[in-house]
Amino acid sequence: MTNSDNEFSGKRVLVTGADGFIGSHLAEALVHTGAEVTALAFYNSFGTCGWLDEIANETRSAMHIELGDVRDGVQMRSLAEGIDIIFHLAALIGIPYSYVAAQSYVDVNIHGTLNLLEASRTGMVGRFIHTSTSEVYGSAQTRPICEDHPLHGQSPYAASKIGADQMVEAFVRSHGIPAVTLRPFNTFGPRQSERAVIPTTIRQMLDPACTKIFLGDLSTTRDFTFVGDTVRAFLALGGAANAEFGKVYNVGTGVEIKVSEVVTQLGDITGCNKPIVSEETRIRPEHSEVRSLVADATRLTNLSGWQPQTVLEDGLSRCIDWWRERIASGRQRRNNSYVR
Repeated sequence: MTNSDNEFSGKRVLVTGADGFIGSHLAEALVHTGAEVTALAFYNSFGTCGWLDEIANETRSAMHIELGDVRDGVQMRSLAEGIDIIFHLAALIGIPYSYVAAQSYVDVNIHGTLNLLEASRTGMVGRFIHTSTSEVYGSAQTRPICEDHPLHGQSPYAASKIGADQMVEAFVRSHGIPAVTLRPFNTFGPRQSERAVIPTTIRQMLDPACTKIFLGDLSTTRDFTFVGDTVRAFLALGGAANAEFGKVYNVGTGVEIKVSEVVTQLGDITGCNKPIVSEETRIRPEHSEVRSLVADATRLTNLSGWQPQTVLEDGLSRCIDWWRERIASGRQRRNNSYVR
């Protein structure tokens, strides 16, 4: 536990999107800091709570799990009552789906964020941590990308997140909401959906039923950050006494790498030599693809001392170990794109 983690002991914390990839890791970490965690999971008729169903029973029982939907403003006001800190991660995030269901992204990502902001305002929440995405920058015009880089929505998903980010900034200016925005670059790690390149590559490499590996465009470059480092960034920003409300803070390693090179590393670690096939359905429209992303996280580092701790190869090895265990046990993968 770091000094910033001690800031959460006894605090009443709400995590939206807690059933998702990053959200489940963050909810776990907050429990370990001694926070009183309310974990919002998207309601469904199956009675499941996403990745919260698979965390250790001791940790899961230490949090209060609520089923609901950020699109319900009345429920959000009820959940925010008496809360010290909100970590808002719930969002629709699958880029391909945003091409065919753009209104859903506006409803969840913009209106859902608005509901949480209104709930924070009426409930006098002490701090609101909003989750953005590096996709809002579009392809890098300057490298590395700092928070002042122009915003360029190259997909309906990115446009909806720009709208949500701007809503947060507007509420800080208009209503004095104590809100900040964390903007992670490409986070990877255990529990990530196969909509992302690293988990889908690993699963196909390890799955004996796959004779070929089907991927999309491998020529793009990204800044891959291990999920544990992203979670530490959330904690750092949530506990920083001098965080500047209305500001955006990038989270990334500052290391730019071609996706094809990551796939090669995965093949080397797994010993897989299956042929790689570029599948047309996995490629974004020409003007929608973000060609390059690399973070400048200096602002967060200067504020809190945050630094990435996990190098790419170590993170990839941990993902592979996780997938080996899942495949060996016969458990099904999850592909829920509603939560981050």
